[in-house]
Amino acid sequence: MNWETKRLEEVADFCLGKMLDQKKNRGELMPYLANINVRWGEFEMSELRQMRFEPHEMDRYGLRYGDIVMCEGGEPGRCAIWKEQQSGMMIQKALHRIRPHERLRPEFLFYYFLHKGRLGHFSSLYTGSTIKHLPREKLALIEVPIPPLHEQTRIADILSAYDDLIENNRRRIALLEESARLLYREWFVHLRFPGHEHVKIIDGVPEGWERRPIAELTDYLGRGIAPKYDDNAECIVVNQKCIRGGLVNLELARAQSKTFSSERQLVDGDVLINSTGEGTLGRVAQIFSPPEVCTVDSHVTIARPCKTIGKHYFGISLIQLESVFSTMGRGATNQTELSKQQIGEIQIYQPCGQVILHFEKTVAHLRTMVHTLSRQNVFLSQARDHLLPKLMSGEVEV
Repeated sequence: MNWETKRLEEVADFCLGKMLDQKKNRGELMPYLANINVRWGEFEMSELRQMRFEPHEMDRYGLRYGDIVMCEGGEPGRCAIWKEQQSGMMIQKALHRIRPHERLRPEFLFYYFLHKGRLGHFSSLYTGSTIKHLPREKLALIEVPIPPLHEQTRIADILSAYDDLIENNRRRIALLEESARLLYREWFVHLRFPGHEHVKIIDGVPEGWERRPIAELTDYLGRGIAPKYDDNAECIVVNQKCIRGGLVNLELARAQSKTFSSERQLVDGDVLINSTGEGTLGRVAQIFSPPEVCTVDSHVTIARPCKTIGKHYFGISLIQLESVFSTMGRGATNQTELSKQQIGEIQIYQPCGQVILHFEKTVAHLRTMVHTLSRQNVFLSQARDHLLPKLMSGEVEV
């Protein structure tokens, strides 16, 4: 299908965000997006920072519905579309804000960028040897297809339907996980577990409970492998980017071909802890029903609960320790390490068997629903990504 094409500078306005300078910046404190907050097709909003913006800067650096936010450096071209996820959001200099003209539907342009960016079609425009950049003058030269508006709308609607379902599932997952963690806090932090009225509290601990180091509650505690990446391999290797919000996102994992010991094969209920570097150090997630051949890389520690401790109780206990793990790293900046010995020495409660069994039974159905919804999102993403190039090339007519 022959669609008209235009350079981006002809069909959209775009600008870079504000330079970070805490000493010079004045005005009202506002949340802003940085490079790390922009993923492929989505925003990570859990670690937002604030910076001061003056009234005359609000429009220049602010976001409104339909703006496309694209990384200028690091992984240039990575982008997502803003849909008023949070009011008053600004951007900093590491990001382009792209605002299409009337001839171009924002959603259509976003999916075009998502398709081309992931395939590396913009790499010829990058500058820099070690750290890649996509400067404004190069971004302006990108050729953009301009189908008739009704076709743009139809393509955007088809693809948005998948993303809307994915986002709805994410919200449900967050609510289910929060329900499990609230129950955990009620039972094991506030000690209001079933039958607590009839249990003596001795030195702040229910009778029959004991504190034990994590190392004694695991069948395996150790790092993963140094992978040999191979897009055609069967083995999936989980990296630190996959671990966020207590969950494992396998869409960000990679394939690798290196053999590894059977103990490093992930199994249902394994807890994964980011153990190297700044920023992501200490993040914890639990994986359920991992792929048949799946491990983690050497920057992640596997903590596998033994049979004397419930896997759901163990997983949520370690997720609650994220803030503790994040402060335990040792070493120079960007070389910070969280060793398995440090993790293993941390103590958690081992409640009596009946309380553990009751908790596992109560929480299991919630986390089974989380797993089901997570799997649905993987299939939805795969279906969308399969359809995306066909729609963008005109192979599938709308």
